[in-house]
Amino acid sequence: MPIDFKKYAQEGDKFLASYAKELGSRDDMAKAGRILRASLHALRGFLSTEENLQLLAQLPMFLKALYVENWTLKKPKKTKRSRDLLFQVRKADNRSAVVDFESNEEVERAVSVLFIVLRKYVSLGELEDVKALLPKKYKALASAGVLL
Repeated sequence: MPIDFKKYAQEGDKFLASYAKELGSRDDMAKAGRILRASLHALRGFLSTEENLQLLAQLPMFLKALYVENWTLKKPKKTKRSRDLLFQVRKADNRSAVVDFESNEEVERAVSVLFIVLRKYVSLGELEDVKALLPKKYKALASAGVLL
């Protein structure tokens, strides 16, 4: 059976359009893509290697590629401060963070929307495991997405 990379690209494009709509950035797919990448990369920094692999195993192919982009295995960031996750999302967005996130509320929205879209692919149990590793404030944001 041949590998159909066009299918993955089409699924990824459809997903990104849905994600952009959920973010409120329907007309800016590039921005939605940067925010998605930054949110995934920041999230993986708070997870152990084992937890990252468990989450990764449940992602569809088009998200797996984005999730592992430039990934190096490191010890997870241990923090109880919610601002650390905000900082990591902005840092992962690199130079575009200034225009992508005008406020902390926009970063918080990105985290919440990330969990909303992940719930479509990842089991509730796995999302609960991931959520348990996040700072307290983000557990609430993640819960909003997990419950949808």
